[in-house]
Amino acid sequence: MNNFFDLIEKRESCRNYSNKPVEKEKLISCIEAARIAPSACNGQPWRFIIINNKELSFKVAKCIEDLVMNKFTEKCPAFIIVLQEKTDIKARIGAKIKNQDYSSIDIGIASCQLCLEATEQGLSTCIMGWFNEKKLKNLLNIDPSKRIRLVISIGYSADTEIRKKIRKNIDEIAKFI
Repeated sequence: MNNFFDLIEKRESCRNYSNKPVEKEKLISCIEAARIAPSACNGQPWRFIIINNKELSFKVAKCIEDLVMNKFTEKCPAFIIVLQEKTDIKARIGAKIKNQDYSSIDIGIASCQLCLEATEQGLSTCIMGWFNEKKLKNLLNIDPSKRIRLVISIGYSADTEIRKKIRKNIDEIAKFI
């Protein structure tokens, strides 16, 4: 990629994965991109659990396929579970004073960087907030007091065409003063 807009145009939410395994080195690169993301007061309120095992990935998919959502995940070879961690005291105080949820913002930024790096590596992703958190915690032996904020499916897309992005016009989302 030689242009940032080329990269963000290429990134899309994949719902059709091939069965090709994901190389560990590529997953490490994605986690590194998330690790260096900015965060309020450098609190880094995130932890990542990487599932890159066919049998366990299928079990994770069953926890994500809640009601009629996310049926496509059965074919996904890998997942990244994004946990929210307690941030440092400065960020917690700032969040309280300013009535802002800095941890969620920080996790969003880190997840975005992770997904953009995945795209750069030739991988596809889908960020999901709909899943059965209790079942997922039990499966992965995650402390019940922890929060799973997002699950990111990651793998190689089986599709060869990138879908056209349908977004609001800039005039609908921005006001220049």
